[in-house]
Amino acid sequence: MIRIAKSSIRDDQHSNATDNRKTLENLREPAARVLVVDDHASARESVVDILSNAGYVVAATSSAAEALKRLGSQSFDLVFTDLMMPGMDGLEFIQNLVSRKIDCQVVMFTAHASVATAVQAMRLGAFDYIEKPFSVEQLEDAAKRALVHGRAMGRRSQVSTPDQQAPELIGQSAAMQRLRQLIQQAAPTNETVLITGESGTGKELVARAVHAHSGRSGQAWVALNCPALSPQLMESELFGHEKGAFTNADSPRIGRFELADGGTILLDEVSEIELELQAKLLRVLQERQLERVGSSVSRSVNVRVVASTNRDLHQDVRSGRFREDLFYRLAVIPIQVPPLRRRAEDIPLLARHFLHKAAERVGRDPLTLATSAEDFLTNYHWPGNVRELENIMTRVTVLGGRQEILEADVQPWLIAANTSIPSREEGLSPPAASIPIDMSLEAMERQMIEATLERFQGHRQKSAEALGIGVRTLTNKLREYGYAPREKAYINRETRAA
Repeated sequence: MIRIAKSSIRDDQHSNATDNRKTLENLREPAARVLVVDDHASARESVVDILSNAGYVVAATSSAAEALKRLGSQSFDLVFTDLMMPGMDGLEFIQNLVSRKIDCQVVMFTAHASVATAVQAMRLGAFDYIEKPFSVEQLEDAAKRALVHGRAMGRRSQVSTPDQQAPELIGQSAAMQRLRQLIQQAAPTNETVLITGESGTGKELVARAVHAHSGRSGQAWVALNCPALSPQLMESELFGHEKGAFTNADSPRIGRFELADGGTILLDEVSEIELELQAKLLRVLQERQLERVGSSVSRSVNVRVVASTNRDLHQDVRSGRFREDLFYRLAVIPIQVPPLRRRAEDIPLLARHFLHKAAERVGRDPLTLATSAEDFLTNYHWPGNVRELENIMTRVTVLGGRQEILEADVQPWLIAANTSIPSREEGLSPPAASIPIDMSLEAMERQMIEATLERFQGHRQKSAEALGIGVRTLTNKLREYGYAPREKAYINRETRAA
């Protein structure tokens, strides 16, 4: 393996890198936090020096185990990790990041002989890799691209090893039985599937079920959130690019289709892809071949495509927003996910399921639903569908002051419900009972975050898990709030404990 030494990073490139820093400042998040993981002291110190000089807040550890401990108490936007390390290697480290739902971008250092392993790291969820030895500009560019990608995606790239167990689809209604039957019929084939349905109905869960029940379940599962990427980034993200294809393309990059080779790719909200790129996507679906940006070489891929959308694609075709030929290529097997209001008999079962999940995250006994609460939830129209129900059950678990949930406990949260406002005596114990019906969603969100931090004595990792968000998202929320004195105390206490 080729080790990085300070001498391997060319000093004559410092001046050029410095000239570009004003541009970098406009492209990356202010004071982005970076963690460097490498067991070689000289290599680690070199990377820390370069990134610190570039304006990042940098920390370092000598082992993956130490890095996981650090990430459990502090949030980082980006992690650079070596591949070959004693104890836990880079691949195991990334698998731990994924399983613990630690929200950050990951770039791997690798020697040329280990590039194939680095590709496996990308399948596990790493954003990219850079080969040793590398230059100052290559390191800074990798950091910039990873951070820009992280902001665009809003969460860690969803590239993972396959789930060995199919996701659980809760519900016994006739609509859910028909949905399961469609999945069982579609999954064993290699045909393209188009999943439609309103936001929050669980389209990605259905897509994962199709993959899990297919002959590709032992291969890669790759998901791409199409609306999160600009048209400029989308083509490279889908098909990859060659070195020199555009500015800052210092090394070739593998696209999502190549990462999913042999497995399944989900194009989430496929209707948001620009028309020009739709034509290139159509060619991949028809010919099973692609060309990286900046290349004329065709590469064969064996990928099963599953697409999802919450839009009416028939209408988009009529209006010219979506190609008709691509629509028919995607909709070989259409699966429509029913809204929650059309399977109301499943609501009590779903509510209890989400209460158990929330209780596990929070570390308390699951709450129970009184008959009045169950009836109220069943009769509510759920504009946010299953996602809204899960959020409400998490909220009441975190803020609830008693073991049994009454109608008055959930009624204040469902602002759109045409019901009377319960009195404070009937509602939740403070702080939830004191929330007026006209409180803004932002204020309600802040109060929930504060209550969760209070419950876990300011521990951000546990609070984020209970809220169902990443530590980075929670930290950003705290920044938005201006670090109120109580929140500062939480952070300071946690830092001292770490």
